[in-house]
Amino acid sequence: MSAITIYSDYVCPFCLLAERVLSEAIGDRTVSLSWRAFELRPAPEPTLRPQDPYLPTVWNRSVYPLAARLGVAIRLPSTSPQPRTAKAFELLAMAQDAGLDHPYSMRVLRAFFQEDRDIGDPETLIELAADAGLSPVAARKALKTGTYAERHRAAQRHASEHMGITSVPTIVVGERFFRGTPPLGELRQAIDRLVESGGDGSSPPIAAPPVPPQARA
Repeated sequence: MSAITIYSDYVCPFCLLAERVLSEAIGDRTVSLSWRAFELRPAPEPTLRPQDPYLPTVWNRSVYPLAARLGVAIRLPSTSPQPRTAKAFELLAMAQDAGLDHPYSMRVLRAFFQEDRDIGDPETLIELAADAGLSPVAARKALKTGTYAERHRAAQRHASEHMGITSVPTIVVGERFFRGTPPLGELRQAIDRLVESGGDGSSPPIAAPPVPPQARA
């Protein structure tokens, strides 16, 4: 099965919006979505606060207009400061092993951006993992013992040091790297080539070309 890789952070609204474009571009073709972690602000870097000017400005200028065009319900979460996502990504590793990384990632994104839930809270994450099909007992144990903590740290290093990921979402389709919400036409063409070649984008063989630092939302 052909696969597309999405590097994301669960506090980035454009990751939720990009999935809508991906779904439209894929259509009825058999293509899987593989989600990978890339924390924008890993500890100890401070996370953003929604009451400060930066986030409302980005949302009013970019997020809300794009969401309206795509028909995606979304709102600026109230959790302040923004939750860290390391724990959520530890459970992503667990979901990857179960082949549930797509439903898990979408459940976390929708919980944060549509239900205003605190995705930094372990109990919330356990509930969301259960919604996606994971065992809540196993999820609680994994968070308590740090079963997937080192795996997440390794994934973060791989994304940054080996893949050259600098912003999210970064979507890898074969050898094409799309940063941000990709143009629908270009994305369809890239998926066409991926499907025709029978390619598997889950483990991209090349690093992303260097780009200037991008704004973090």
